[in-house]
Amino acid sequence: MTEAGIGRILVASLHQAISDVLPTRLEFYESWLHPGGMRLGTIGLAPVQAVLSFLRQEGEAYGLVTRRAGEYAAEWTVASQWPSRRALIRAMPLWLRSRAVLRLARHTIRSTSRGSRTALRLRRGRGRLDVLESVFCAVREPSPEHLCGFHESVVRRLFALYDVPGLVRLDQCRAVGDPGCVVDVAIVRPPAQAAQRLASLE
Repeated sequence: MTEAGIGRILVASLHQAISDVLPTRLEFYESWLHPGGMRLGTIGLAPVQAVLSFLRQEGEAYGLVTRRAGEYAAEWTVASQWPSRRALIRAMPLWLRSRAVLRLARHTIRSTSRGSRTALRLRRGRGRLDVLESVFCAVREPSPEHLCGFHESVVRRLFALYDVPGLVRLDQCRAVGDPGCVVDVAIVRPPAQAAQRLASLE
């Protein structure tokens, strides 16, 4: 987390995603996401909100950029872990691994901004990640579409990186008038594993 209240991982992932999706517009967005501020960690909430506001005017590119940014945030979070920690999580049984990965997703989302508050529930393979304050959804007027695909993308990519077979869906978004942003998850056991579990119960 930077002193400005915005996590470096959010700034860096947005910058890289804009470079991928809107390369000809990168110079414009670097007026706020400038390299010097990224290195020093001095880019605050106002510049990030300005970037998101202009991105929303880019149409379809907004969703492409924010979801791509979520993928980068997930990948860089995993890359920052000690190799022994990554190996430990991968060696866990599915029920425990899914919990560890969802906690990692919660940590990643919390690290985007100082104001991000999250709650996690997981029971019998079904769960939800509530993001009560999202920098992506701080809009003055209700949006016609969900704006926090970043959060869904973080969870989805972490599931893929840690081989958690699950369904991930963005269910609610504060920007459209919901109380908060909610990512629903359902852990899907591989057929062979499910069959083994069923046989053990017989």
